[in-house]
Amino acid sequence: ALLAALLLLLLLLLPLAALVLGTVLLGLPSYEIPPGVNQPAKLRLVLAVLLGTAALGKILEKTGLCSQITFGRYVRQGRRLRVDPKLFIQDLQFNEVPVRVYQPKAVSHRRRRAIIFFHGGGWVFGSLDTYEKVCRYISRESGSVVVSVQYRLAPEHKYPAAYEDCLNATIHFMRNTEHYGVDPARISVCGDSAGGNLAAAVSQTLAGRSDLPRLRAQILIYPGLQALDFNLPSYQQNRGVPLLFRERAAFFALQYLNGDASHMQEVLEGSHIPPDMRLKYRKWVSADNIPEKFKVRGVKPLRPTDFVAEVYETVKRFCEPNLCPLLAEDAIVHQLPESFILTCEYDVLRDDGLLYKKRLEDNGVRVTWYHLEDGFHGIISLYDYAGLSFPSGKRGLDSVVNFLKGL
Repeated sequence: ALLAALLLLLLLLLPLAALVLGTVLLGLPSYEIPPGVNQPAKLRLVLAVLLGTAALGKILEKTGLCSQITFGRYVRQGRRLRVDPKLFIQDLQFNEVPVRVYQPKAVSHRRRRAIIFFHGGGWVFGSLDTYEKVCRYISRESGSVVVSVQYRLAPEHKYPAAYEDCLNATIHFMRNTEHYGVDPARISVCGDSAGGNLAAAVSQTLAGRSDLPRLRAQILIYPGLQALDFNLPSYQQNRGVPLLFRERAAFFALQYLNGDASHMQEVLEGSHIPPDMRLKYRKWVSADNIPEKFKVRGVKPLRPTDFVAEVYETVKRFCEPNLCPLLAEDAIVHQLPESFILTCEYDVLRDDGLLYKKRLEDNGVRVTWYHLEDGFHGIISLYDYAGLSFPSGKRGLDSVVNFLKGL
């Protein structure tokens, strides 16, 4: 009876496996693994896993078992690691926001610096466990207290939920530094991808707060900072490069905004922004502000598409700096703390980082820029991933640690 049940299960799973495999094999040629990227063969394997996960999630959604996003979260959730002998780790709540605090056990003769970390994942994925290795590494190697924030995720919790959680957790920590042996003058915010967006937004909000300590620095790791133009050079050049594709970048932004991706095509084409507003923001969001050396790989000027007012009505909050920090006024940018920006050559979000770097420097803010010439989006998370580790990811993470040590 057991053998018969196993055979039946196998017969049921074989078509499913064949369907997933077929989807992966058909999908692979649509994407690009640039020859200059770090460990191209390994990245192709990561891409296959991504496509397989997406295909299986779609099948599960069609059958009504669970949504594709729920399945994606399950696959990405990570696991709690063993006790780290060098760190004291505890899960707490800051203003009702779940956080994980990492404190070095070694004796410190002065109050420590602190990093408040917001994880990436397109505002849709990611958790405290997903970024456990990264946060442990930063805390251990830099000798800093790290606070990892579990903000509410989209599409269940739309903008500004994630931003508000990150802001509230940061303010709570700033007001309670004595409990963690932290110097209030040495607190920085840090995040990767969507977390970089949240770090930039929190930094801008706190810039004008005289009732709180001034942030020491903001650390933005391949941040997404605008949703006006999905046709910047990096979007054109890297549209099919994993781990973040051009269409997915727009999809994630819409999930965070309102949970509705039905106007994704118009957003990708740029017909969601009125001409007068596009003209207003052109001084900040334009390929003209990208250095020429980043335009040599397959960039073409695109004809502007016709504005669709009905789409703008649903996405007009894309023009709010708390959602798209690249659009903040100079008076705010001028007040921002010392900044570290990491960009990757093979990343659709590369130009968001480059444009913000220019804005900060134009406003007299000191910027340390680290560019991974062979990097791709999400590479930091793969710095230590068993057989799928990327040396360039560790270089990037070490650049963050080295910057922190200088604060």
